[in-house]
Amino acid sequence: MASAAEQLAANLNFGAFAKADELKKRIWFTLGALVIYRLGTYIPLPGMNPDAVADLFRQTQSGMLGMFNMFSGGAVGRLAIFALAIMPYISASIIVQLLSSVVPSFEALKKEGEQGRKTLNQYTRYLTLVLAVFQAYAIGVGLQGSGNLVLQPGPFFLLSTTITLVGGTMFLLWLGEQISEKGIGNGTSLLIFAGIILSLPNTVEGLGRGLKDGAIQWWSIVLVLAIFLAVTWLVVYFTTAQRRIPVQHMRRMVGTKMMGGQTSYLPFPVNSVGVIPIIFAVALLGIPSQLALMVGPTTPVGNFLQTAGLYLHPALSFPEGLIGIVLYTAMIFFFSYFWTAIQFNVEDISNNLKRGNSYIPGVRPGKQTKEFLDGVISRITVVGALLDRKSTRLNSSH
Repeated sequence: MASAAEQLAANLNFGAFAKADELKKRIWFTLGALVIYRLGTYIPLPGMNPDAVADLFRQTQSGMLGMFNMFSGGAVGRLAIFALAIMPYISASIIVQLLSSVVPSFEALKKEGEQGRKTLNQYTRYLTLVLAVFQAYAIGVGLQGSGNLVLQPGPFFLLSTTITLVGGTMFLLWLGEQISEKGIGNGTSLLIFAGIILSLPNTVEGLGRGLKDGAIQWWSIVLVLAIFLAVTWLVVYFTTAQRRIPVQHMRRMVGTKMMGGQTSYLPFPVNSVGVIPIIFAVALLGIPSQLALMVGPTTPVGNFLQTAGLYLHPALSFPEGLIGIVLYTAMIFFFSYFWTAIQFNVEDISNNLKRGNSYIPGVRPGKQTKEFLDGVISRITVVGALLDRKSTRLNSSH
């Protein structure tokens, strides 16, 4: 009789995993790429004063820069070579996807299949480079005007900072493509996920320090942990949830055979937009904080922009955080509906069903089908938007 350990090994199929050399190579490649990404968040920009950088970020980490720092895995707080992360690529991807929905030439490329997708990806890379150059140069100008942050300001510092930050972003873009090709999962999504996860140790350290100093009670940490686990479960549950609409296919003669008559389903995911509304909202609310860094937080204009950034940050403080929470929530709902409308063209779906002699039981083809689908998508988008807002509230509160 086999032992319990042997039975467990047989059930988990460890032997098959041990023989999966290709899978193991992909896992190790992905882990190695994430280690390289982590190391890059600790390599500082050349010519910076590390003590002044730490002091500056301690003053601004409660604003939107703290949220940008979370997405970059701490690289913003250390002004590392990966400080821009892949945010320019995300912005470029969103812009190209919007253009592919409203510009006829881009829309035609979208319908060309694989070749059109490659062309759109190439346009996305070019736009990423342009956005990264602009943002990197603006950051260099802002750093030079921020007191003693730069050891030797001048044209050479601007050039080296721009090249370094742009090179860091393009390297991460290449690294993400390598993960997608040779590793596991979508490389870009993994880098975003890694950036957020890498900020958790600092949060845990802060909670431990607050507990030791008596500033935080033990029961509040337990409550935060319970909320975190509950929100994580809700995110996973609603991300996989679908609203399945039955579709009845009419019978028709094909040759000498009667075809059709069966029922299929139109699956509409509850959360079809993912983190796109969050990225939009964070990018817009973070504009004052970014401009404050560009013009220098110590200048009158920079001080005003920095104060505006504090009011726009969705923190659990009053009255500053209240404005940020309201705007942040409103933007998430707005962009959730906006992005869903781009992804799902209910008029095209209705026309395709009508052309295919298919219909939704109880709903007339044509205009009523369009109105019915529009109502369903509008209702489930509310749930998706609430999920996006709830999943970021815990991180925003820190």
